[in-house]
Amino acid sequence: MTPSRRTLFCSLLAVFAVGCGQPDPGRGDAAVPIGGESGTELAARQVLHRGNGAEPQSLDPHKSEGVPEAHLQRDLYEGLTSDSGIDGLEPGAASSWQISEDGLVYVFEMREDGRWSNGDPVTAHDFVYGLRRSVDPATLSNYSIMLRPILNAEQIIAGELPPEALGVRAIDDMTLEIRLNGPTPYFLGVLNHSASYPVHRPSVEEYGDRWARPGRLVSNGAYRLRDWVMQSHIVLERNEHYWDNGNTTIDEVWYYPIENQSTELQRYRADALDMTFDLPFRQLSWIRANLSDDLVISEYLGIYYFGLNVTREPFKDNPELRMALNLAVDREILTRQVTTAGEIPAYGWVPNTANYTQYVPEWANWTQEERVAEARRLYAAAGYSTERPLRLQILYNTHENHRTVAVAVSSMWNEALGIETELVNEEWKVYLETRRLKENTQVFRAGWIGDYNDAFNFAEIMHSDSGLNDSGWKNAEYDALLAQAAAESDMEKRALHLGQAERILIHEAPLIPLYFYVTKRLVKPWVGNYTPHIQDFILTKDLKILAH
Repeated sequence: MTPSRRTLFCSLLAVFAVGCGQPDPGRGDAAVPIGGESGTELAARQVLHRGNGAEPQSLDPHKSEGVPEAHLQRDLYEGLTSDSGIDGLEPGAASSWQISEDGLVYVFEMREDGRWSNGDPVTAHDFVYGLRRSVDPATLSNYSIMLRPILNAEQIIAGELPPEALGVRAIDDMTLEIRLNGPTPYFLGVLNHSASYPVHRPSVEEYGDRWARPGRLVSNGAYRLRDWVMQSHIVLERNEHYWDNGNTTIDEVWYYPIENQSTELQRYRADALDMTFDLPFRQLSWIRANLSDDLVISEYLGIYYFGLNVTREPFKDNPELRMALNLAVDREILTRQVTTAGEIPAYGWVPNTANYTQYVPEWANWTQEERVAEARRLYAAAGYSTERPLRLQILYNTHENHRTVAVAVSSMWNEALGIETELVNEEWKVYLETRRLKENTQVFRAGWIGDYNDAFNFAEIMHSDSGLNDSGWKNAEYDALLAQAAAESDMEKRALHLGQAERILIHEAPLIPLYFYVTKRLVKPWVGNYTPHIQDFILTKDLKILAH
């Protein structure tokens, strides 16, 4: 370790050193064995308490975009397909489907016993309405880009065609047809995403923007909304009309928006939570020593990154400065000494996905000293120096771990380049709006979790027209490569187009990849059937509470 890296390492240890408390008392042999004598006996009360990170932006599946919302919506709604992580992709609201030989036409048969939470039948017309609403510009969905494979979706999103032109139709009440622009290997996975969920038309039309509230929200999933107390909890209860209610065990699930991971850990240790949303980086060593049986760390299809607002100074028309900041981050120290849960340093954008070889830029194989030397050259060429340092704001949503990462990266930038940073945190919903407006942001923390296991899902959010492209980056060549990939049925050629696009993205540097995620949480031993999922799809309907 060179003197400069030793200095940085020691400064980071000073920043992150905290007391972790004493070992948990009373976690020895329980008076009653988990699951009773057989190990499978159920608790008398089937109630699950889950940490959920942040207050949801919305429970309208066509308007929300975060992970806390996704957890809730997978309990409330069901798409045409489902992915519980147990058997992989399987029928959801549709009982079966057929795909034409050319891959352009999908025909779905709806379940005869499919019901909304008020008892109304779930029909093909509900999905026609939901899909049209999702791509309608008036809905203001940031996820409408997910549905671009459907015929005419792109033109509708752009306002060039009416929603009624979307390539979906109800052949009859129980048969839905979807036509695509071209063969799309991952399309069935898209139909498990919130952008494709149906919504209950009578409720939306009666209550307008306020339909997704307790007493009004009618859903088609295994659970329905019973209560929502802002900044306290959301309670879901079993939907007795759900087609598979007979195989659902848990009666209630309580979601808690706990933004502070240390607070969440304390509540877990007090048995007020059965599952955490996340874990504080700074207490992982203590958790490994004292709660190792409850600790679950697994692969997660996602990337943690810093976005750079390229629509304003100092990053507008300045890829050299953007690359200087990129090179100055020591990802090895970040993942080994700060996050410490097994995260993988990210030098490219796309994680390990099906049918794709990750792009690795040349500088990923340099030493950190070589990267810093090049970063200093680029920084000076952009007109900055120790006498004229760059001053930046890093925006992050209120979250202990996000602050930890922001402190670490700002320390690296200061050590390598002399950059002066100010950390700014905002509550989740405010933070999302600030990012989207691009008026007052320079650097913002962000993450992307794959909605389906395909590189295209990562590539498309940086498309010029994507509502999720909060960097404001636009590149015609990149967009053209994505269009070619979307129309290509040969998987090798398709991967080549996506690889070329990722190369452009990394060299233009409108974002700074930091690491590929892992899922890390604590799960009580009495939560039965818990199975890690690469996209963290943990459906309450698949769980049960064992006697304890």
